[in-house]
Amino acid sequence: MPSGDNALDFATISDIFLAHGSLQSPAFFDGYLCARLALEDISAEDWLGLICAALGVEEPATREDGETLLAWRTLARERLDAQEMSFEPLLPDELFSLAERAQSLALWSQGFHEVAGEVDHEQRKAWSTPLQEGVADIEQLMNIDADIEDNSENENDLFALTEHARMTALMLYVEQHPGRPDVEKPAQSFEEGMKEEGLSGDGETRH
Repeated sequence: MPSGDNALDFATISDIFLAHGSLQSPAFFDGYLCARLALEDISAEDWLGLICAALGVEEPATREDGETLLAWRTLARERLDAQEMSFEPLLPDELFSLAERAQSLALWSQGFHEVAGEVDHEQRKAWSTPLQEGVADIEQLMNIDADIEDNSENENDLFALTEHARMTALMLYVEQHPGRPDVEKPAQSFEEGMKEEGLSGDGETRH
């Protein structure tokens, strides 16, 4: 497992995807994860199963990879629930081109919309107006133009759009969990992440 929050970033997860032969972007799955955590949660077992299915494997190649994928879910949930609102979408940093970062934001928005877009009209009516507008804006971000030049103006625009997506994800979580305290501590190991869901290390359910 990464030794700290800073060890779990877009490049780290991308490397795991690549090591499993996948060229898919972690950004899509992070958007999906954030919306699931806000609206209905997703268990450690289901999250790991989802990622393994996307990677075309039955289980992560190494225990360390499994721990990192579980830590991804735990850290996202912890930051969404933190009082200091420290949540950040899992997106490429400034070492990537602006075009790559814009494309990743579009993919993150697609993943988020895949979950949030399924919410029925009656439930949406209970959301605050800023949240309803924010979710609608994220739907538009799925079509963001990624063919952009690296310059300060585009950099500032992309930062603003990313911040808008970040705040919308936080609003969605907060409105679904009013007054909620921190929900869990980071899992210490692959086995502990599985024990959270009543699973043994070999994947069998414990009763």
